[in-house]
Amino acid sequence: MIGHLFYLFEIYYVIWWTVLFCVLPLGVKSYAEAGIKVTDGGDPGAPLKPRMKRKFWTTTWVSALVFAIGYVVYALHVVRLPDIPIH
Repeated sequence: MIGHLFYLFEIYYVIWWTVLFCVLPLGVKSYAEAGIKVTDGGDPGAPLKPRMKRKFWTTTWVSALVFAIGYVVYALHVVRLPDIPIH
């Protein structure tokens, strides 16, 4: 039982990080795009307002949704592993 929960957590963890990297660039405006001059060696491509807390929450609920859909597909045997073509 504990092993099963651990594997489910690992799968969710991988989904969470994958979704995070998909969510990070959404809604970001850089200093260069905003027309603000960067001083003290800053990068003009750095985000003006990264809004990381919002991105973490978005990542969490999107990951939970993807995980839930995947688990339901697995639990209801909508797609069985032997049915997936390898070639």
